Amino acid sequence: MMLVHAGARLRDAATGELIAGAELRQRVQEQAKAFADLPPGVLFARISPDVAGVLGYLGALEAGRAVALLDPAQDREVLDALIARFRPAAVLGAGEGDPPPGYREDWVRADAEGVVPHEDLAVLLPTSGSTGNPKFVRLSRQAIAANAEAIAQVLGIDENEVAPTSLPLHYSYGMSVLNSHLVRGATVVLENSGVVGRGFWDAVMQYGITSLAGVPYHYEMLRRLRFDPAKYPTLRTLTQAGGRLRPELITEFHTKMTEAGGRMFVMYGQTEAGPRMSTLPSDRLAEKLGSVGPALPGGTFTIRAEDGTEITEPGDTGEVVYRGPNVMMGYAESEAELALGDVTGGELVTGDLGHLDADGYLFVTGRIKRIGKVFGNRVSLDDLEQIVKAHGAAAAVPAGDKVVVWLDGADKDTCKAAAKLLAETLHLHVTGFDVRGSDGFPLLPSGKIDYRSLEARV
Repeated sequence: MMLVHAGARLRDAATGELIAGAELRQRVQEQAKAFADLPPGVLFARISPDVAGVLGYLGALEAGRAVALLDPAQDREVLDALIARFRPAAVLGAGEGDPPPGYREDWVRADAEGVVPHEDLAVLLPTSGSTGNPKFVRLSRQAIAANAEAIAQVLGIDENEVAPTSLPLHYSYGMSVLNSHLVRGATVVLENSGVVGRGFWDAVMQYGITSLAGVPYHYEMLRRLRFDPAKYPTLRTLTQAGGRLRPELITEFHTKMTEAGGRMFVMYGQTEAGPRMSTLPSDRLAEKLGSVGPALPGGTFTIRAEDGTEITEPGDTGEVVYRGPNVMMGYAESEAELALGDVTGGELVTGDLGHLDADGYLFVTGRIKRIGKVFGNRVSLDDLEQIVKAHGAAAAVPAGDKVVVWLDGADKDTCKAAAKLLAETLHLHVTGFDVRGSDGFPLLPSGKIDYRSLEARV
């Protein structure tokens, strides 16, 4: 599988090195050849946004080797547990430290016996960031290629685009930015300082970066930094995924980009869909505010009722179901499951609640499992965050028979006002809502709120 267009380019922001065209293809093929003599099994890649990390990933795809993309900062204990469960052929980008038992100094498995992954399997992505006991999402070559092409189509990506690695490459959204640009012959700038770092914006100016992909946290930070696209004349496109962004921020950034001659796209996806499922066109954003758009080319959305029947009436809410060529083959929790074929049939039951309008545009309203209880009454934690949005960014977690709502930057009076608003809106006693101020939120490597860490603070 060759994901790289003949005209694609990689730019190392740290050194200025440019790898393009025939040279890029040659270096990918050299990486692929280096994997030929490895034992059978998946490759683990602790992937950083640098030349070595990207060439290792692309080389694995070219060689037909299934590759698991991992956080290079992942706890050693978690990494060792994953190695014990999946027995990778080798660990790329292992860094310092002694290899685990059964592995040579170069982190290649000493044992030549191992499970051969299914021939369609291309990429594995963990489901739970850098903590916990993650299982892997199994993505096929078809899923990776189909999603890259569909995203490139709806965003109009061509050889003139210059995209930075503003998101980790082990995060499905970050991986898809890389894939969708390389497949169309665009330039990817490998930059590691993040959107709030001075080095990132220096790279935007120096290398003529044309787009920026971010999750809600990034846009909250950019608002605090008084982001002005007029200062960056080459920056024409913003995309947002990775969770629900407050509608007022969508409007603010859309207005800023439009006034500067640019565009903003709101997107929706899950790792299990390789990862993106929909895009709200920039020219319909104001009209369809709150929507995540129609399904990507080749995909479809349906809404399912609790009894499993399909809801056909526009506006009626149920569970969002997606079908498309980018849906995962299934999960893997051990080495043996790497050999399995497709068990999903192209259907993904998302666990999200939502509805479709008459034009087929999807509105996601919450998560089925994001539920808490207040004095025995079930409440949607996503709804609570939306109710108090006027007081600032919020994160709600269950806490026994009440809920705790963290409010970013809120003082005591603001917290009291938010708790009162929740009580009045839901007709429940105010003592069921413990609203606390917070100086930002703990984040997963993807930039999403780490709700597990917040629950541990309760």
